[in-house]
Amino acid sequence: MAAQLSDAAKALLDAKTFAVVTTLQPDGSPQSSVVWVARDGDDVLFCTVEGRRKHLNMVKDPRVSVLVNPPDNPYSYFEVRGEVAMTTEGGRELINALSQKYRGEEVYGFDGPDDVRVVVRLTPRKVVGSI
Repeated sequence: MAAQLSDAAKALLDAKTFAVVTTLQPDGSPQSSVVWVARDGDDVLFCTVEGRRKHLNMVKDPRVSVLVNPPDNPYSYFEVRGEVAMTTEGGRELINALSQKYRGEEVYGFDGPDDVRVVVRLTPRKVVGSI
């Protein structure tokens, strides 16, 4: 059963707030990275490139955690846990929208010519934290 985000959590995801996504390595150890995020209803969206460690980890094990800790309120946070679904459809559009949101640039210009963007959709199974 999907969990719901609070209005405060939704507002943080809609704002220019960075998040940390944690995936599981093949040996079971955690791997974390800072990501740009967006929201579709209660789902958390982020982007990666096909073949990167984060992508490979999620292909093998779709369980992830996304932690959001607003810089202006460092003692508050929320964590979204669940399983992700991934698609390449809309990948370029999402990274461009995130580039506009976080950098003020309409087009994300840092991918290589062969990079394939992946949309990662996390549907919350559990939401915890102080927000």
